[in-house]
Amino acid sequence: MRGDQLARQWRLIQRLARSRFGIGLDELATDLECTRRTVYRDLDALMYAGFPVTSEKRDTRVYYRLLENFELGDAPFTPDELLALAFSEDVLQALEGTVFHDSIHSALGKIRASLGPDLAAFLARFRDAFQVMPGPHKQYAEVRDVIRTLNEAVLERRTVTMAYTTARTGETTTRSLDPYRVWYRSGALYVIGHDHKRGEIRTFAIDRIREPAITEDGFEIPDDFDFDALTAGSFGVVAESPETVRIRFAQRRALYVREHVWHESQQVSAADDGAVDLTMQVGTGDELRQWILSFGADALVLEPERLRDEVTHELDRARARYSPGAD
Repeated sequence: MRGDQLARQWRLIQRLARSRFGIGLDELATDLECTRRTVYRDLDALMYAGFPVTSEKRDTRVYYRLLENFELGDAPFTPDELLALAFSEDVLQALEGTVFHDSIHSALGKIRASLGPDLAAFLARFRDAFQVMPGPHKQYAEVRDVIRTLNEAVLERRTVTMAYTTARTGETTTRSLDPYRVWYRSGALYVIGHDHKRGEIRTFAIDRIREPAITEDGFEIPDDFDFDALTAGSFGVVAESPETVRIRFAQRRALYVREHVWHESQQVSAADDGAVDLTMQVGTGDELRQWILSFGADALVLEPERLRDEVTHELDRARARYSPGAD
């Protein structure tokens, strides 16, 4: 099968790259779980594609390796590094139209142009073997200038003025912000910094920012600002004080819950009837509540009691909307 051949040849490239003094044909056949004849064919395919495979005979045995100064065309990248760059281009599909995605796309275009046609085609086959599908995400092509302005303000440590629309109320207000950092989480871009209007550190969704302008006013990031500590208790992007949260998930969700890292503080333990308990130290605001509700009847809040009551209230409201005669 072509997929098996592709995977085997990629493993062969990695094995050759790690063997500074060369590796024998028998050892390659064992590592790749194939015959010596198949290894010969794969070595020929790599050499035809432009990979500088060299051989050396020592004590009646032949050893194969890649040239030590091997680079892909004019680009100082190993095959693994180039594949990782191509993979990152797919990962950043959610940011298509922004400087982040466009810059990676442009850089990879320059790298591909430096390769010979056979080597470029060979590496393209590997990229076709890996597929990244972005999950739900926002569209940022229309706010690329906003992102560029904020990036510049962060680097120059200059205050920006902006119009910001709050999601909950839809109200638009004018604000002054000292932007400390632009960050990406859960399919969206945010900027965090000192909000002059509130006089506190706040997080803003970049796609709801309009007409940002860099002012002449500079700022210094306080010595006690710790981004990691500030967001450690957040389940999403809103900074909140953490508290102990324990949720029981039904058996049919148990494996799914165990497979994922929901928060750095999480602990998963077995419960009765195949269920699992997920315990975290997180804030208990809207982001956590909506996530719990997404599991429907398969999630049961055990603590804190206040969060349990809030989730119960939301479920009651949802049931009421489905009642006969409800709007």
